[in-house]
Amino acid sequence: MEATREIYWNVGHGVVLPMYLLTLVAVAACCYGIYQRVEVYRQGKELNRLDALGERIPFLLKNLFGQAKVLRVSGPGFPHGLFFWGFVTLFIGTLLVMLQADLTQPLFNVVILKGSFYKFYSLALDLAGAAAFLMLLGLMLRRFVYRPEGLKITRDDYLMHGLLTAIIFTGFLAEGVRIAATELRMNPELARWSPIGMFVANQFSAQDEVSLRQLHTLWWWGHFLLVLGFIVSIPWSKFRHLITTPANYLFTDLRPKGSIATINLEEEGVEQFGVEKVSEFSWKDIFDADACTSCKRCQDRCPAHNTEKPLSPMKVVQQVGELAFGDPDKSLIETVGNDALWSCTTCRACQEICPADVEHVNKIIEMRRNLVLMQGEFPGEEVMVAVNNVEVNGNPFGLAYAGRGDWTEGLDVQILSEGGADVDVLYFVGCYASFDKRNQEVAKSFVKICNAAGIKVGILGKEEKCCGEPVRKLGNEYLYQMAAQENIELINGYGIKRIVTTCPHCMNTLGRDYRDLGLDAQVEHYTVFIDRLLKEGTLVLDERQFDYTYHDSCYLGRYQDIIQQPRDILHAAGGRINEMEKSEKESFCCGAGGGRILAEEKLGNRINVKRVHMAEATGAPVLVSNCPFCLTMFEDGIKTGECEGKLKARDLAEIVVERLQPAADLSAVLDTFLPTGIPQVTEASAAGAEPVSAETEKAGETTEISGVNGKDAA
Repeated sequence: MEATREIYWNVGHGVVLPMYLLTLVAVAACCYGIYQRVEVYRQGKELNRLDALGERIPFLLKNLFGQAKVLRVSGPGFPHGLFFWGFVTLFIGTLLVMLQADLTQPLFNVVILKGSFYKFYSLALDLAGAAAFLMLLGLMLRRFVYRPEGLKITRDDYLMHGLLTAIIFTGFLAEGVRIAATELRMNPELARWSPIGMFVANQFSAQDEVSLRQLHTLWWWGHFLLVLGFIVSIPWSKFRHLITTPANYLFTDLRPKGSIATINLEEEGVEQFGVEKVSEFSWKDIFDADACTSCKRCQDRCPAHNTEKPLSPMKVVQQVGELAFGDPDKSLIETVGNDALWSCTTCRACQEICPADVEHVNKIIEMRRNLVLMQGEFPGEEVMVAVNNVEVNGNPFGLAYAGRGDWTEGLDVQILSEGGADVDVLYFVGCYASFDKRNQEVAKSFVKICNAAGIKVGILGKEEKCCGEPVRKLGNEYLYQMAAQENIELINGYGIKRIVTTCPHCMNTLGRDYRDLGLDAQVEHYTVFIDRLLKEGTLVLDERQFDYTYHDSCYLGRYQDIIQQPRDILHAAGGRINEMEKSEKESFCCGAGGGRILAEEKLGNRINVKRVHMAEATGAPVLVSNCPFCLTMFEDGIKTGECEGKLKARDLAEIVVERLQPAADLSAVLDTFLPTGIPQVTEASAAGAEPVSAETEKAGETTEISGVNGKDAA
């Protein structure tokens, strides 16, 4: 007997017409609900997110069918992915039944489901259904029994889990009763290809055929009506994420990560900057609220939320949706709250982990723009002082711009205004490395590294201004553009083609944001620059073993995907890494991003202390970073977190310069460019203590910026 089965067994082909009519009604109701939601999205401003379909469609397919973003989530990620694949397999199986029953067999007398293919089909669907059912039970246990802290349960959660469970359960009951009445009696060998169905069939094997047919009719219609209920409920419940999340993959932001819309401040007739009401967002920002699945993964990784500050990225997105669908004329800023908006460090941990590709950070920045540009509000008086200092002196400390290059005394570095632009690279120093005593050591180390590699390095000196990144992230687009345009005009005027910076914030701003304003030069972070020099053999390091833990700067790791290069450099220097609990793309912010470096941390616990304690827990004596903001925050966190004597904060450049090994062909270069000699590598310095060099002894003559976030200087 050939392996196959009768489609519409017991219920008959008479159900086809009412089945399709009812399905059409359910689909129409679903489409109407979707239409109503689309009308709400249209409250937002226009935004083209259907360009470059050649990039968008592969991204959609990868994340929808490959569940790429979902699988990155530890815990429920894999069960969710397995449930999805199981449900998709069941859906494909249903389509094959419809194809044969209503098209190929009646019109062409072609039976698809027969023979070996039918056996494989039966086995695949049974296993897929079992996997989906088991994963669903596991997800239900997580949500309703072993619920993570902060995960709220709503009516939709009961509806979703209950309805999906009932659909799969009734499907197996209908299959089992059919097998009990047919295959189990007439072709038991075939029944084995439906292991779950056969198990259910055995529970009904004692029933007579009449009873089995009655039960089959009951379960078949129950299963079908539940499926119709599922279709109807999609736009009216959290089931809508089955549509909105894949759509969000299609609508993904294809710009470089962290891109912010550059406001045309000269545009005539513009009376509103930033966002106060939901209608001032784009339609995509409102759509994000429907794509959000309330999984709280963004909230779990938010450094502000984790240190008891009033910010939840998930809640901000949900509040956008609540107002858009409920009270669009109400002030969104008042709903979210100023303290929540100012707490954000723009670390991007929320967006990096979001399985629905929701865009959180720019929503907060747009509301900050309204607070600053329209309402004149800042998170504190110290920030107002720092912002004014940037406007007047070109740096947040209020120090004379003429002293911006004083740290270079005794070093072989070209100041462009004094000797021209005949240099290999322009080192964009940044405010902290220019004025802060601690970070000046990093700048000196980088110049020595360039000298050792025979690279002629230049700086702008007193002509350099703050890149504008902190004030832009705080919402002051006007001041950012003013500083940016001055820097761009200067750099372009010198004909600079290659820029290296030791600050990830400067790198992101110059290399990404300045593009909108006319900068074309290549910009890279010094870790990538040094890593290349090492791999080319231009630099050679004396490998001296030491233990360390490494902090991935948010603006280097998550924003630029620069993860491995710093580790490779430290490995080449003899380092043995002890990774922190949260590292690489999961790194925990130091607390300085989003302009928070300029603000006092008044709410909750200190983010930098929490991060320092993560470093202390590794047992490593050295905490290495490569960002002036991070270094400043860690120096303070070690003191206030009572980790002095246990942990020392160092920059990667300082470790590299201590271990410079003059190769035979580089000795002349080193003699020329490092007249004071390489700081001696002692057992103490190998363990993380700073070596004493001529520059360190002289550091007392430079301006010291004490405290954290620049508040003492301000």
